[in-house]
Amino acid sequence: MEKLREKNERLGQPFEYNIVLIGFMGVGKSTISKKLSEICSMDVVEMDQLIAQREGMSIPEIFETYGEPYFRDLETNLLIEMQSKRNVIISCGGGVPMREVNVKEMKKNGKVILLTAKPETIMERVKDSHDRPLLENNKTVEHISSLMELRREKYEAAADIIIETDHKSTVEICEEIITRARA
Repeated sequence: MEKLREKNERLGQPFEYNIVLIGFMGVGKSTISKKLSEICSMDVVEMDQLIAQREGMSIPEIFETYGEPYFRDLETNLLIEMQSKRNVIISCGGGVPMREVNVKEMKKNGKVILLTAKPETIMERVKDSHDRPLLENNKTVEHISSLMELRREKYEAAADIIIETDHKSTVEICEEIITRARA
C-alpha cells in the first residue's frame, strides 16, 4: 500500500473527477471509500451518514418519520450538490442507483464504480447490523439474493466499472479501482 500511496503522490491529484461507489448494502462501499481516501488523499462523502447528520436522525428514523420517497429526494439533492466538488469519493447508499435521475447526476462529474459481492458474503457482513431498514426483519441469504436480483439490472446499467469484492483485500480492491478508473 505504501508504494501505491507514493505513486499517487508523484502523480498529484489522482482524478479530475469524483469516484462514485455504488452497490448493494454490505458490499464494502464504506470500507473501500475509507481506504481509497487514505491511499489517494481524497475526501469522502458517505451519503447515508451525511444525510443522517443533516436530518438529525438515523436512516431508519427518517424512513419511519418521513417515508422512503422523502429520503430518496434527499439522496438526489445531495448528488446534485456533489457536482460542485472534484476529486471526492462518494459512497452511495444501496438504493441510490434505482432512480434514473440519480444515475444522470452521478455521471455528470464522476466515474461510477459498482462493487459486488455474493449474497452469502453480504449476509456475513450485515448480520449484526441494525442500520439497514430493508433487511431488518428478514436477514436471510434468500432475501438478500432476491433484493440483489431486483437491483442488478439498474446497478449494472449505472456502472462505468464493475469490481467484485469477494475474497479480495481492501488494498487489492483499491488498486483495481485506481488502475481501472485511470484507464
